[in-house]
Amino acid sequence: MTDDTLPLVISAPEPRTLDLIFTPSALAELHRSYRIVEADPDDIAGLGDAVLGEARYIVGQPPLSAETLARMPKLRCVLNVESNLLNNMPYEVLFERGIHVVTTGQVFAEPVAELGLAMALNLARGIVDADLAFREGQELWGGEGNRMARLVSGAEIGIVGFGDLGRALNRLLTGFRPKVRVFDPWLPPSLLREAGVEPASLETVLSSSDFVFVVASVTSENRGFLGADAFAKMKKGAAFILLSRADVVDFPALMAAVASGHIVAASDVYPQEPLPADHPVRRLPGFIRSAHRAGALDSAFKKMGDMVLEDMALMDRGLPPMRCKRAERETVSRMRSKPVSVN
Repeated sequence: MTDDTLPLVISAPEPRTLDLIFTPSALAELHRSYRIVEADPDDIAGLGDAVLGEARYIVGQPPLSAETLARMPKLRCVLNVESNLLNNMPYEVLFERGIHVVTTGQVFAEPVAELGLAMALNLARGIVDADLAFREGQELWGGEGNRMARLVSGAEIGIVGFGDLGRALNRLLTGFRPKVRVFDPWLPPSLLREAGVEPASLETVLSSSDFVFVVASVTSENRGFLGADAFAKMKKGAAFILLSRADVVDFPALMAAVASGHIVAASDVYPQEPLPADHPVRRLPGFIRSAHRAGALDSAFKKMGDMVLEDMALMDRGLPPMRCKRAERETVSRMRSKPVSVN
């Protein structure tokens, strides 16, 4: 093919960049195989009919109107490289036309799960606080330093949400021989049992667990559903680890539950990011903080590019995408995650 006959790809992956998500060799393959048109995500309509009429793929998930989609007769797939699907396009139009919407978010499952496990171990053994005390010459030796310590091994574990991240977390936890209960109203109990976990109600997960991991996506149905009542149901001294999105939690209620001494907590996500310098969670004892960095590894970003290339190669041959996760007609319009602003 000559350059002007190669399939056209609109590149709008903000805040990602092609250099971030493709290795040099994969980026070279992308440019060999496709014409790339860089675009402002907020102005896809302004690209003109010459570009829109030829576009086969969009890398990124920019806002798209029904009118703009009508000008894109050759579009086959929107490849989200953010992680969570966004409620910024008329999905009914896309599904009617057989246009795929896919996400590479599963690349973050293992790195986020690993950091979540590290948070749980820290909350169980007070690693950060012990290190800070040691630096100040105030360390407690031996058993004196373990008065509040406990084991993850053999613990009662609760997981809220059982998508890619929940499954990755469960795999990591297996070696600790825990009892794992899962609340996920979007999955049938048999699938949970096949994964070796026990299906349970939210109340059971909260009340019976030594550690509760929250990995559920934000939807139109669950914004702020973990509030003061939920935290009150947890065991005294239990650990709450938030890894998905802050909007599933009433964050002031979470801070109040920690401040009261009822639970301890850790979070990688916050209601506002970056977090204001004077936000009270920064000084809250019993709370481990991470700056939305759990999945942001270069190795994870580069897997995105590989997945995008593989799926575009399949679709070029008239086959469905297989590496990325496809949006489901019944659930995609319920997603309410905010787009990330920092890689």
